[in-house]
Amino acid sequence: MLVLGLGMLAMLVFSACSRSGSQNGNSNASSSSSTKTARVQKGNSNNKTLIVYFSLSGTTKSAAQYIQRQTGADMVRIRPTKAYGNYDSAVKRGERELRNNIHPALATRIPNFSKYNTVLIGYPTWWQRPPMLIHTLFDKYNFSGKTVIPFTTSMSTPLGLSAKIIRQLAQDDGATYKQGIRYDNNNSKVRSWLSGLGLEK
Repeated sequence: MLVLGLGMLAMLVFSACSRSGSQNGNSNASSSSSTKTARVQKGNSNNKTLIVYFSLSGTTKSAAQYIQRQTGADMVRIRPTKAYGNYDSAVKRGERELRNNIHPALATRIPNFSKYNTVLIGYPTWWQRPPMLIHTLFDKYNFSGKTVIPFTTSMSTPLGLSAKIIRQLAQDDGATYKQGIRYDNNNSKVRSWLSGLGLEK
């Protein structure tokens, strides 16, 4: 009964972070079995800033698109080599990766990563943490000398613990960390946050 209860609790936590738009996410999550160079969506002015995001349901994608419109930054969506699939399979796999500290293979190759000074990293919050694919991002790319800024999407979970993990990953890589935000469709708050970072157009 205890194991069953813990399993149900994990499902509820994941659901709070990812249920919104999960049907749309089934198609968005598909990826190639081999590494591919990403198509960088070009911004219209701030070409030294890059938005990198992972989105399962499409919610984080919408957040990244709004931030790009406000900053003019370039943008790349990262994907795992093996797609997470539907909601139920994503829950099981995400929990297994977290429990066993698995860094899933990254299908996306980001061109000209070294040219960017500032990287905004977007992700859904899973069990109060960034998905393990974000760890893979730091494994694969050198963030030394860059400024790292997280943004996350969640129905209710604050930035909290996930921001501490991003901060540690950034510092371990020799990067500067700046305060992130939980995107909750409060566009005025997002613009104020970006303005304070000196990133708003």
